[in-house]
Amino acid sequence: MAAALPSAFSPDRPIDVGSRAFAENKYEIYRWLRENAPVHRGRVSVLKLFLVSRYDDCLELIRDPRFVRNRATARGRGGRFPIPLPRSVALLAQSMILEDEPEHRRLRNLVKKAFTPAALAGFDQRIDRLTHRLLDEAEKQGRVDLMPAYSLPIPTKVISDMVGVSDDEMPRFKQSMRVLTQGFSGWRALRTLLVDVPEANRFVRELIARKRADPQDDILTGLIQAEEEGDKLSEDEIVSMVFLLLVAGYETTVHLINNGVVTLLQHPEELARLRAQPELIDGAVEEILRYRSPVQGTKLAYACEDVTIAGTTIPKGAAAMPILGSANMDASAFEEPERFDVAREPNRHLAFSHGTHFCLGAQLARLETKIALRNLIERNPDLRLAVPAEELRLQTLPMWHRFESVPVELG
Repeated sequence: MAAALPSAFSPDRPIDVGSRAFAENKYEIYRWLRENAPVHRGRVSVLKLFLVSRYDDCLELIRDPRFVRNRATARGRGGRFPIPLPRSVALLAQSMILEDEPEHRRLRNLVKKAFTPAALAGFDQRIDRLTHRLLDEAEKQGRVDLMPAYSLPIPTKVISDMVGVSDDEMPRFKQSMRVLTQGFSGWRALRTLLVDVPEANRFVRELIARKRADPQDDILTGLIQAEEEGDKLSEDEIVSMVFLLLVAGYETTVHLINNGVVTLLQHPEELARLRAQPELIDGAVEEILRYRSPVQGTKLAYACEDVTIAGTTIPKGAAAMPILGSANMDASAFEEPERFDVAREPNRHLAFSHGTHFCLGAQLARLETKIALRNLIERNPDLRLAVPAEELRLQTLPMWHRFESVPVELG
């Protein structure tokens, strides 16, 4: 049966990907786009963009050197960002994932040197111990909100270990995490820009100064010491990279765990299959990434010249976005894509993007999610949602699939 566009949207108007209607109907919209308008106009507030929805077209755009992430490069004028930003906020926005070649390759090669075996040693055992401690506490309560009780503390602890945050620094670290992941909306936005982000900036620079004076086997020390052919990261580049670790590493994993729990509970036959065959856990994580990834699109890509995709021309300087969440449900790339299958093979999903911008933290996110889900379902054979699934409320952040809360009954 042909897909219908939800009544809140019109084929003749840009699709508002930041709206409540989009958050709640995204997968129906994706199907309509793939079938009727594979490259379609969209918007986020006043920002206009082109939405690319089919698997092959998304891959083409991601690989196409005619698209760049620096807006000024594509337009040949203006600034990197549509509006001027305070320096501390620009450092947050001006990360490696928004750079183009050759600068992106330079930064990526330097950053990879920080991910040494010593810096990452033992994370699987540490995550395992942490999840069991969290479950010990949560199971005493019976009913919990999964996010504060379980899915949020896991990446918080992992990232604090990665950057070497001491116990007495944890309150400031957690505040920085909250600011960078929750503070850019509503009435808090002005305070966030003028007060909270500069404070987070100061905190990170203090950490860097301490690591310079007392190097450790952690990622932050690795970033400071990383060198290739005499080239090193500047302090501003290290600050930007720490911000990226906090935002990308934290946000993706928290909501991947949440989405994984909800998806498994909504597919009890597949959950029972996973319980009976725990060796399928790696495949289950990959299928969750395909089926309900928290990240639904890439950063904006700007056309350096007129580019035609699927019969639609994206003009020079215009913004485009591959919708990864739609590509992962494309029947041309996946057999029965709307079926959730923990043993799906092959599973060439795009949840972590592709190519030069493939997520550097993908393996760590997979590891955290695998251990978190495995221990949760092994210890709680009667795990269930504490509310009807239709009452779970999605947040309205553009191109994310994330719940405001996930109340569950343990047991």
